[in-house]
Amino acid sequence: MAYLLRFLLIVMIIGIALTAGVALGWFDVMNYGHIQLAIPTFIFVIFIQAFVMFYFIGVARLVENVWNALNSQGNLTELFDNPPLDLEPYKKKVARFVHETTLSKRQTIPWTILMLVLGTIAFLLGGAHDTGLVTKVIHSGVAYGFFAAMAIGFVRQWHYLGKSHNLLGELKALFGISRDAM
Repeated sequence: MAYLLRFLLIVMIIGIALTAGVALGWFDVMNYGHIQLAIPTFIFVIFIQAFVMFYFIGVARLVENVWNALNSQGNLTELFDNPPLDLEPYKKKVARFVHETTLSKRQTIPWTILMLVLGTIAFLLGGAHDTGLVTKVIHSGVAYGFFAAMAIGFVRQWHYLGKSHNLLGELKALFGISRDAM
C-alpha cells in the first residue's frame, strides 16, 4: 500500500507541476489552460491526500488494537494460537510501535490538512480572479503557499510512508504473520 501511495504522490506532484507550468506560461498542453488542468488535478489532490491521511490513521488504529489486545488478557487468542506466559517482550515492542505510529500521524496529517485548505482557497481564489473579484497577486500568493505546504508535506509523507510500511512488516513478523497477509 505504501508503494501505491508513493506512486500516487508522484502523480500528484506531476499534475500540480504541469498545472503551475501552464499557468506560468512555461509550456502549452494541447491548448488547455491552467484552469482546465486545475480542476481534475485538485480533485486528484483531494483524493490522494484523503487516502494518505486515512492510511496513517488506519495503521495507528491497527497498532492500538494490538496494544489493547495485549493488555486485555481475554483477547490474546486474536494474536496468538497459543498465548505465551511472558508478554513483556511483545508489550515493549508494541509500545514502541504505538509511539511511532502516533508520531507518523502527528508529522503528516497537519501538512495534509494544510495542503487541502490552502489548495481549496487557491482554487476558489482562482475562480474569484477569473471573475475579477480578486487580483492575480492574491491568487498567486495562496497558490505559492500551497506549493510550499505540498513540498514539505510530500517529503514528510514519503518518509513516514516508508517507516509505517516497515513498522507493519515488523508487527506482522512479531506475531508470525506473513508479510503478504492482510
